Amino acid sequence: MSQEYVGTKQVTAFPFQHQDGREGYKVQYENGYTSWSPKDVFEKAYIGIGQVKQLPPHVQRMIGEKAQNDDRLAKLTAFIKTPGFRELSAKSQELLTTQAGAMGELSEILAERIAL
Repeated sequence: MSQEYVGTKQVTAFPFQHQDGREGYKVQYENGYTSWSPKDVFEKAYIGIGQVKQLPPHVQRMIGEKAQNDDRLAKLTAFIKTPGFRELSAKSQELLTTQAGAMGELSEILAERIAL
């Protein structure tokens, strides 16, 4: 029986045009494996965190965690402003609003930790 999987990994990538002219990224994984990914596929799967290789691994992970959290918070905040949000039950609206607040606090905490 099949099931769904969600993964998280950090890769090094740079814009790279495929030999057939398609835009994409050349991707290098931690184990040294290199591949090419179409631009739309890559950008759905990865969030840029800048040039962080010189930082300790735990700081790289915090920067990645903050970037993911901020991306999700932006999407949630945008959803809260839609008619779809107003169609939800009052309890669901309350929980999503509370979740957005907690995600904002997490972002602030991570920013402070990264600054240290």
